[in-house]
Amino acid sequence: MNIVQPPPLSPELIARFKAIVGEKYAVTDEADIAPYVTEERNLFHGHSPLILRPGSTVEVSAICKLATEHRIALVPQGGNTGLVGGQTPHHGEVVISMRRMDRIREVDTASNTMTCEAGVILQNAQQRAADADRLFPLSLGAEGSCTIGGNLSTNAGGTAALAYGVAREMALGLEVVLADGRILNDLSKLKKDNTGYDLRNLFIGAEGTLGIITAATLKLFPKPRAVESAFVGLKSPADALKLLEISRDEAAGSLTSFELLADIAVDFSVRHGIDVRHPLADRYPWYVLMELSSSRDDARATLEAILGRGMEDGIVDDAVIAANLSQRSGFWKLRDEMSAAQKPEGGSIKHDVSVPVAAVPDFIAEANAAVVKLIPGARPVPFGHLGDGNIHYNVSQPAGGDTADFMARWHEVNAVVFAIVLRMGGSISAEHGIGVLKRDELPEVKDKVAIELMRSIKAMLDPLGIMNPGKVL
Repeated sequence: MNIVQPPPLSPELIARFKAIVGEKYAVTDEADIAPYVTEERNLFHGHSPLILRPGSTVEVSAICKLATEHRIALVPQGGNTGLVGGQTPHHGEVVISMRRMDRIREVDTASNTMTCEAGVILQNAQQRAADADRLFPLSLGAEGSCTIGGNLSTNAGGTAALAYGVAREMALGLEVVLADGRILNDLSKLKKDNTGYDLRNLFIGAEGTLGIITAATLKLFPKPRAVESAFVGLKSPADALKLLEISRDEAAGSLTSFELLADIAVDFSVRHGIDVRHPLADRYPWYVLMELSSSRDDARATLEAILGRGMEDGIVDDAVIAANLSQRSGFWKLRDEMSAAQKPEGGSIKHDVSVPVAAVPDFIAEANAAVVKLIPGARPVPFGHLGDGNIHYNVSQPAGGDTADFMARWHEVNAVVFAIVLRMGGSISAEHGIGVLKRDELPEVKDKVAIELMRSIKAMLDPLGIMNPGKVL
């Protein structure tokens, strides 16, 4: 679609926007704007004349009405932790930062729901649920800074998707401000509601291109009474897949996380992470970080049985079960540091892909061979959520190579990796979204009728094209 090129904002129009949120919450100083127009990987750089920080849904509505009146393009932004450029104002749009809307409106333990505003930090939502003896299971490496609105807008996945699903499956209802300022109030707590189209799912995963999520009603779950974690060394992804099958047989629904980690990824975390230690005495080609959560006290016995079967079958070479909360946190810190730990190694070309679970070993083997053939010396760094087939297939530059030359081949590497993903019936975006990073590839991999319907929905809900223009489509 055509991208709206924002007209220069007149002083009078800036004053009208400021009046909506208050002078204190309108940012125009270039130095203060800087954190909103760059992102943590330093891959995308934008610019904006104005950052608005509304404190209520009514203020968001007023902003959208004024923007529609003057055809001013808007970019909604949560914690600015996105990895595909969806939250960046690439064309000088006005940024609507949702961070002030951080109120948890209600925790309802009878219906097992929590209603919170879009700017609530994910970690705060997790803690509020825990305070009520409940679990909100969405868990990401960026959970200390990402927001609920951003999680829903990108349909975030995370490490617990194996048991609880992705963000879409954790939301019962939404409050959304449309491009023209109308407010869709669909904050339902109901698990059963067959009154027409499921409008909620239009906005989850839409990356702010159809409207701005301002609040959500989220599902809560019983808080596990026992959580047991193990760090496992093994020879190959094929062995990891066999261990996953054993785990599912033994643990059934209590298997909540099953992460596959290449040795190079673990090595980077240990060498470059802060207070990160290798859990095992020896190194192995591959590792699994697995976790069981149970409402009973049988999680440890079940985990020991799984590892015992794995050793008997020659699948598991070594393993350690966390003896306490500190050791468990150490396992997860090693995992969470993996993306950041690649930075000191130079350029990194990243992929967030998914393939059928059974195809993961073949995908990694084929992708490794293809990438190294394309760029001799390139270092594949695969890791991710084996339990749901979502692999973060990252590629670090050759040791000592030129970073700029390597990063200039981003799309070449994408083409090689994506071709294997699609041949195996996978997806080029598992949990990070499309943004601008994968926008141009989307029409090539998505069903053509689906693309037509997406464009029609966009045209209906945002006829002026002012909502996060140039993203997704």
